[in-house]
Amino acid sequence: MKSQETEGPFELYVTRTPGYLWAQLFKWLGVHPITVTLLSIVIGALAGWFFGMESRWMNLIGMLLLIWANWFDCADGQLARMTGKTTLIGRILDGFGGDVWFFSIYFFICLRFTPQYGVWVWLLAAVSGLYCHSKQCQLADYYRNIHLFFQKGSAGSELGSSASQLEEYKNLRWNRQDWFHKLYLHFYMSYTRSQENMTPAFQQLYRKIQERYGTTLPADLCEEFRAGSRPLMPWCNVLTFDTRVGVLFLTTLLGVPWAYFLFEIIALEPLRFYVRNKHERLCQNIEKKYLSHEV
Repeated sequence: MKSQETEGPFELYVTRTPGYLWAQLFKWLGVHPITVTLLSIVIGALAGWFFGMESRWMNLIGMLLLIWANWFDCADGQLARMTGKTTLIGRILDGFGGDVWFFSIYFFICLRFTPQYGVWVWLLAAVSGLYCHSKQCQLADYYRNIHLFFQKGSAGSELGSSASQLEEYKNLRWNRQDWFHKLYLHFYMSYTRSQENMTPAFQQLYRKIQERYGTTLPADLCEEFRAGSRPLMPWCNVLTFDTRVGVLFLTTLLGVPWAYFLFEIIALEPLRFYVRNKHERLCQNIEKKYLSHEV
């Protein structure tokens, strides 16, 4: 586990524990974490096809495949930490995998309901997936990494910087050796920049912390930040996988999976604004207390 402070009981027992068992098996078999990530992408994409069918039994198969893909998605990170085979491309593929799963699910649900609702179901899915889902997961992932930064420092967090990624990107060439690294770094840099644009107060706090303290942060600042951030972590978990998949499964069993798109727009989007506002206010208060000119 990265941290008990960022993961709730449901994630621990329903996701992390089966993922850990899979990771142990893959370690024994000598399977590389990226291979596990690619398997999770394929299984999750296949799950979407079953969500597009009318049969409840086929829908149940899709649900089981999505759970299986999520176990593998959890296993690849644990396996990487077990074996020391953590790579930037592995993390990028890990995030990309979830996008592939849900794109497939949205696509086949829309195909299923096009005869009934026409273009409207596609428009609803576009707003839900391309805007709401994307921003909700980006923000939740970023806030959990910020929390880990204040808990474990840079070594225990995957908190990225688009500026450092840009420097690395510029140093790479479009040749046979570097082209793939340069390509995926381009997309990862865009992802990180989107996270930074949503969090201006944290960006200002982070910049001032680096200028004043470097890599050694005061313990009282870290503890106060974590005290304010910790209550937001369960809400960040709601914005990621478990809750949204529970609603997806329920609406699918009721025969109205398109209603899941409404849930993302009506329920999760206001929650994203709430979490963002609380976190930005926390950053402003920490900056004022520890990093103002009068300190």
